[in-house]
Amino acid sequence: MDCLFCSIAAGDIPAKIIDSDDVSVAFLDIEPFQDGHTLVISRKHVTSVLDDDGELARISPMVTKVARRLVDSLGASGVNIMSNAGEVAGQSVHHLHIHVIPRYDREPGISAIRSTMPRRPIEEVAAIVTGDPHRK
Repeated sequence: MDCLFCSIAAGDIPAKIIDSDDVSVAFLDIEPFQDGHTLVISRKHVTSVLDDDGELARISPMVTKVARRLVDSLGASGVNIMSNAGEVAGQSVHHLHIHVIPRYDREPGISAIRSTMPRRPIEEVAAIVTGDPHRK
C-alpha cells in the first residue's frame, strides 16, 4: 500500500511528530492554516471516518491531548477539530486524520467553512439523516 500517512506512522517518512501512542500519531501539518495546526492519524489504515465505526473513538484521546497541548503551549484561545471524509469534503490524503487547528483571538470565527448554497429546511435534513420521514 502506498499511503503517505502509513509511512509517517511507520517512521519511514520524517514528520514533526508532537506525540504518539499505540493507536495514533500526531504531527504538525506541512501546510498549516494556523500556527500549530496538527494532524492526528490512526496507525491503522482506515480511509476516512466513514469507513470504520471504531477508529475515530480510538484516536480521540490523542485529539483531546493534542488540543489541550496546543492551547496551553501556544497561547491559543480555542481549537477547531475536524475531519474531511471524501474528496468532495477536501480530503487529499485517504487515511483517517483529524485536524486540530489552534485558534487565536486575532482571527476568530468559523464562518469561512459555511456553504453559500441554499439550505434545505432543517426538518427535511433531519428526516433524511435519521431515515425517519416523520422526524421533526
